[in-house]
Amino acid sequence: MGISLEQTILELMEWLVMAKSAPKPLKAGYLTKANSNLEVVRLKLRLFLELGLVSETRIFQLQTKLDEAGRMLGGWIKSLHNQ
Repeated sequence: MGISLEQTILELMEWLVMAKSAPKPLKAGYLTKANSNLEVVRLKLRLFLELGLVSETRIFQLQTKLDEAGRMLGGWIKSLHNQ
């Protein structure tokens, strides 16, 4: 299961790198895919918690970082729609 989470995080990073270097018309698509991957990461972490594979403290730390990343990603997406 950890490998699956790691793969999802790597895919998220790939979408972000592609969005960064993509022409404006393509950025929104890459960012939408990155946002979807971020949600999958959140779901997998909740599953890890339910299965007792990760402590609540660690999940809270990770969720805080994911929330921050989600806000930044949402801001990037919003800025594209406002242009």
